[in-house]
Amino acid sequence: MYPLVSCCYRKSLTGVRMMVMNTLTAQRPSSEVPSRRLLRDLEHPSHVFRHLGPNWFASVMGTGIVANAAATLPLQFPGLRTAATVVWACAALLLVVMVIAWAVHWARHRDNARRHGADPVMSQFYGAPPMALMTVGAGTLLLGKDVIGLSAALAVDWVLWSAGTLLGLLAAFAIPYRMIIRHRMAPDSAFGGWLMPVVPPMVSAAMGALLIPHAPAGQPRLTMFLACCAMFGISLIAALIIITLIYSRLMHHDAPAARTVPTLWIVLGPLGQSVTAAGLLANAAPSALPAPYAQGMAVFALVFGIVTWGFAMLWLALALAVTVRTARTGLPFNLTWWGFTFPVGTCVTGTTGLAARTGADALSAVAVALYLLLVVAWAVVAVRTARGALRGQLFLPPAPVAVPEPRAAS
Repeated sequence: MYPLVSCCYRKSLTGVRMMVMNTLTAQRPSSEVPSRRLLRDLEHPSHVFRHLGPNWFASVMGTGIVANAAATLPLQFPGLRTAATVVWACAALLLVVMVIAWAVHWARHRDNARRHGADPVMSQFYGAPPMALMTVGAGTLLLGKDVIGLSAALAVDWVLWSAGTLLGLLAAFAIPYRMIIRHRMAPDSAFGGWLMPVVPPMVSAAMGALLIPHAPAGQPRLTMFLACCAMFGISLIAALIIITLIYSRLMHHDAPAARTVPTLWIVLGPLGQSVTAAGLLANAAPSALPAPYAQGMAVFALVFGIVTWGFAMLWLALALAVTVRTARTGLPFNLTWWGFTFPVGTCVTGTTGLAARTGADALSAVAVALYLLLVVAWAVVAVRTARGALRGQLFLPPAPVAVPEPRAAS
């Protein structure tokens, strides 16, 4: 009997001792508890890859356009090209990091990656990776040639443009197709993100125009020119349809949620990029088309460019007004803030092209003003993104959104 009592006593004493130790540990000052400063919002640093979506490539687009727009800006001053080259190098490095990180995401978290593709909101941003590739490729030709030489720059640009074009055409078809057969969209579902899958062909048209003079003369160059014109049409007509849906949604329903307001700026992307593409294709036309048609492209670039540019400025004013109004009550930071950068950058390049074609000082001044807006927006968004990434906050699961009902199987 005594050994049994002694055993029970020792067990009770051990239990009490463990309770005391746990209490003391819980009451230890926070300064004595070891913690991570880097990625502290994540349970484990390896979770940085778990929820990495294609929307992260918007950071490459936004950084690259800052460099590309500076390369042709009407106002050039000492140090600008050097600074732009540094920004291009940062965009190129960021692209490499994102490609590796996304590959790890697909290898380790394939189920999450597939869910991104099936999600009616996140899937729209599959247009970002191809545009990131082509943005860095164009920067390599415009700026990187000063560092690595023209031959190497052309080789890099051809590879990135070809890969981006193939992926962009796939996104322009696959994402709308999945929306048609998989999701039942509510009347107020349209948002700026719907443009992301259909804009890449327009980027292909604009960035491809830079490569047309470097294509072999004859049929290869003509084929390249016609392909860029066809992709111009693919993106332009699809974008006009979607912009109409977005405008109708704004007119007939409540104001968009605060976290989706930055996507209103995406509308500027196809508008500004179409003006840019039209101008660059007109510049390349004499090397690919007979004289009458080459001159016609120049006329089209000016007439289409001015008309589209005017609507882009109207939309810029509307998007700015809605953003300021929303910011008064709270505009939470998320990766959609990169919508403040690339679309504005396309307006800079489009305005720059029109200024060069017309010689209008007013357009040159607007191009410089828009570039200043772009740089400020990029600096703010880049700092906020870096801060959120270092904390790990931006690598947490995205906030839940209302998912449209799936269509009944037929």
